[in-house]
Amino acid sequence: MSPETYAHLSNLVIPTATVIYIIAMVSHTLEWAMGRAVVAKAVAEEDAALVTSAVGAGNSASAGSASGATVVTSAGTLATGTGDARSERADAASRVGLLLTWLAFLLHLTGVVTRGLAAGRVPWGNMYEFTITSSLAVAAVYLLFVHRYKLQWLGLGVTLFVSAVLGLATLALYTPAGPLVPALHSYWLVIHVSAAAISGGAFTIGGLVSILYLVKARAERRVLAGGTMSASLKRLPSAEAMDGTAYKVLAFAFPLWTFGVLVAGPIWAEYAWGRYWGWDPKEVWSLVTWVVYAAYLHARATAGWRGRRAATIAIVGWFVFIFNFVGVNLLVSGLHSYAGV
Repeated sequence: MSPETYAHLSNLVIPTATVIYIIAMVSHTLEWAMGRAVVAKAVAEEDAALVTSAVGAGNSASAGSASGATVVTSAGTLATGTGDARSERADAASRVGLLLTWLAFLLHLTGVVTRGLAAGRVPWGNMYEFTITSSLAVAAVYLLFVHRYKLQWLGLGVTLFVSAVLGLATLALYTPAGPLVPALHSYWLVIHVSAAAISGGAFTIGGLVSILYLVKARAERRVLAGGTMSASLKRLPSAEAMDGTAYKVLAFAFPLWTFGVLVAGPIWAEYAWGRYWGWDPKEVWSLVTWVVYAAYLHARATAGWRGRRAATIAIVGWFVFIFNFVGVNLLVSGLHSYAGV
């Protein structure tokens, strides 16, 4: 196929992937809505069972107890059947959402590859290409870990984020495929940017998990103080489990970021600009990102930081990374501003 055909295919597939991500997001929204009904009904059944047991205890030892048992059994059976049906529908919506995410990811990948074939180079020569590639990395990291760490509950956040980023790229950042500037003609560009994109995807997953951790941990503290937890939050894993998941994902990302930013990046800079380090704004903020995540891992390993303090550092690191990716590229002038929009 000709470069024009590849470009047309990429321009068709990327919006299609965006739409399918949105449909997957809707499916995950339905999953949460139905799952919330299941949890709320389970809580109501538990409360009803306690009331019925108390009533039964107040009646006579024979007839009253039997009557109480009959009420609990019949009500519990009826409610459980309804709950099971709702739970099955929630699980089905979760599976559909995950399958749609896989389909959108494959189309997304096709769009990125055909963009590269259209340009005759790696597809990250401008902000549009960086955006579609980095959002692909977010989806890839999620799908890589979804079964290993049981991350289906994160599907809504991931599909919302990726569809929003792809929509922004398509509507506001699109740039026709073209040749690379001379500074980018190096295989170190491939190594540097691919490592940064994958680790950035993992930073995003870790950031989303950390935000939800803070919400869940606050709800758990409220329960311990005698309050209640919403049905939606009951569907999330425990705060402790989410804290561990965030740590594992960020521990995976940090070595990649270290290699991409502190090894491959300076080597490429020496090839392109004749120096390994020049305190360019992009280099500075990449180093700041590295320092924040190094502090996160160091605090966990040496000071035993867990929970809220660790999650706060992880969220700060994610926002620093987002500013490095978006703000520095669009708002700050420097050697890395070659791409424009």
